[in-house]
Amino acid sequence: MMDPRFRQFGADDVRKLIADFPLAWVLSPGAPAAAAGLLPMLGTYDEDGMLIGLVGHMARRNPLCARFAADPAAQFLFTGPQGYVSPEHAGRRNWGPTWNYAALRIEAEVRVDEALTADALAQLVEACEQGRAWPWTVSELQERYTGMLGAIIGFEARVTMLDGTFKLAQDEDAEVLGNLLESHPDAPLRAWMARMNGSRLA
Repeated sequence: MMDPRFRQFGADDVRKLIADFPLAWVLSPGAPAAAAGLLPMLGTYDEDGMLIGLVGHMARRNPLCARFAADPAAQFLFTGPQGYVSPEHAGRRNWGPTWNYAALRIEAEVRVDEALTADALAQLVEACEQGRAWPWTVSELQERYTGMLGAIIGFEARVTMLDGTFKLAQDEDAEVLGNLLESHPDAPLRAWMARMNGSRLA
């Protein structure tokens, strides 16, 4: 049975995982495996910071496009930081190796609508270009933009269920946790282990 501490997370953790790792597997339940695909997603949130929706776009020829037009049920699988953890990282040779990771499974109702396309694309570009010295904008495509826009379609998804697992050393004692935070070579994984064990590090 999974340690219940791995299932304890907050709205801010969900928001950061989606922002840091936006590429999600998108599935239409009951569809052939070939209909599953990877798509970058953005979250939408209510006034309390809770995830209420997802925004994205896909190629019109993507099999998911036709699937969601017929049946709006969808699953979104986000994989956050992950990596092998060796006894060497733990500083104990009698410690069993493991794999640390964070993941979200979201069920939602999808609405595909060409009226959403331009805004969905603009939001994704803005999010991905944020922080660059000279952020790129879609207007730089000039006349090519219209043609490219016609090949994709936007969608929004209303979240109906969210489940997460954040297995990030919450079950380790203080010594092992300190060793992992000092010696593990994966900086994003270290940062998330520190995040999910913040109260123990204070």
